[in-house]
Amino acid sequence: MENLPGPRPRRTCERNVFPQALTDAQARVQACLDASMKDLTGQVGDAMRYACQGGKRLRAFLVIEGARLHGVAPVQADRAAAAIEAIHAYSLIHDDLPCMDDDALRRGRPTVHIKWDEATAVLAGDALQTLAFEILADPATAHSPETRLAMISSLTRAAGAQGMVLGQALDMAAETADTALTLDQIAQLQACKTGALIEWAGQAGAILGDADPGPLRQYARALGLAFQIADDILDVEGDADKMGKRLGKDEAAGKATFVSLLGLDTAKARAAELVQQAETTLAPYGSEAQNLKAAARFVIARDS
Repeated sequence: MENLPGPRPRRTCERNVFPQALTDAQARVQACLDASMKDLTGQVGDAMRYACQGGKRLRAFLVIEGARLHGVAPVQADRAAAAIEAIHAYSLIHDDLPCMDDDALRRGRPTVHIKWDEATAVLAGDALQTLAFEILADPATAHSPETRLAMISSLTRAAGAQGMVLGQALDMAAETADTALTLDQIAQLQACKTGALIEWAGQAGAILGDADPGPLRQYARALGLAFQIADDILDVEGDADKMGKRLGKDEAAGKATFVSLLGLDTAKARAAELVQQAETTLAPYGSEAQNLKAAARFVIARDS
């Protein structure tokens, strides 16, 4: 791959357009997901569509913005964005199961296993995972077989036993561990459980554009950690109605978090430092990266 970002984008970003850009990304990825599942029938298909409704769509936004910076066609960006959101939806379905976090509420609605049953939830999650790779394998996502393979292989690592699945396993083990995790161990856990998919989303646009994904990978890595610290903060001082899920779970379970180890004020300061770090890595893109800089600030300013 080249050492520089890809071709200059076709339009110029302005500082104040992030909210609209995020809204546009949400609509675009939802349309692509709907189209990808339009022929699905039965209870599992209904559960898949249900699980793919709502959410911030931050991962989709990162894919779409990174693709824009590298001159990637919107239809290709939308498909890659749909793939990561399908993986994310699958992970949430399984995370909510009684054998995992045992949650009854997600995005302000009953979780999939509550609305249907556990078997349907497992199958819907499995099907969403395979749908993601079906989307990436289609030539409509990228003309080059090598590019499609790079997208698929990188997502398998991010979502699998070296990434998100490993993070979930570490998180579950922490619940029954004799000693609480250290700060470094929590950072490792979250780099896998939450950070791996965010990192993939951040660099996907560069991969699609056959450009060096390094700057966007570094950006997304810092953003992902800031996102998780912000989640830990919201778990302490957030509004359950706005969050659309149960709060205070980690404290009730006696699990160590960034907040419990650093303290609330230090955790907020660390998140702000990571946002600054994320913004700095975007220097090669100049003013065209304003939306991505705004996204980094958004992750620690959000209330849900």
